[in-house]
Amino acid sequence: MPILVTSASGTNGNGFGALLAFELDGRFRGTFIEDDRIADPRGLAVDTEENLLFLNSGTDRVLAISSDGTVVRDTGRIEGLNPGGGNFGPDGRYFVGLRSARTIIALSTSLDAAVEHVLPLQVVPFPRGFAFGHDGQLFLASGIGPNGQGDNAILAFTLGAPLQPSRLVTDPELSPLDLAIAPNGNVVVSSERPFGALDALASVREYDTKDGHLVRVFSPNGKAEFRKPRGLRFAPNGLLYCVALDEVVGFDFASGECLGAIARLPRLNGQALVFFPY
Repeated sequence: MPILVTSASGTNGNGFGALLAFELDGRFRGTFIEDDRIADPRGLAVDTEENLLFLNSGTDRVLAISSDGTVVRDTGRIEGLNPGGGNFGPDGRYFVGLRSARTIIALSTSLDAAVEHVLPLQVVPFPRGFAFGHDGQLFLASGIGPNGQGDNAILAFTLGAPLQPSRLVTDPELSPLDLAIAPNGNVVVSSERPFGALDALASVREYDTKDGHLVRVFSPNGKAEFRKPRGLRFAPNGLLYCVALDEVVGFDFASGECLGAIARLPRLNGQALVFFPY
């Protein structure tokens, strides 16, 4: 099953500004789709019901892409959208983190309905990834923005209830960049602390969703460079993958062992990744 990776460009780094494809053995397959509507691409998620790839583009739009690399749906440009990460929620809608508005919205998969703000504007200083737990609870990483401002925490929200977010994680060694839910229900977070520093410590950190305690830390252990870690995804076989600068790094989630760089490409500057058969 190929790995698709968004590579940043512009203010987000000197990457390719494209959606790139790799084999599981690391071979680079090239650009998955050439389309002017895709620029500085960010979050990715797969709708398994329709086998469509949803992509957040820096052109202030969301696209749905078929397995043959054709755009089949397009929100059109939404003024000020500035989308970040994306994930599907328990209700089947596509949820998008907004960088400028500092919140999360929901879209129908048809991409032809009005957006719904599921959290208030400016709910965190800077959203850095989110995911839904097995019970439907929304976990949102709050990190440091490009301007150097923000905080380092994981918040938990119960949608549909009065807004009373709880601060799940307070870890002095955490500076989150993305968040995912592990098969065991725990939260895993890619972290770079201090954010943006040349000597930053990069890791993937696992937290218990009941009380927020740190369960364990995944580190490269010399098997990968692991600089600027960003998007996290679990493969169908349960392995954990994290895209980073110039590489995609794998971890055996059961043992915690780093599997090294699964794929390497200079200037990759990855933001998000998914597994998408085509």
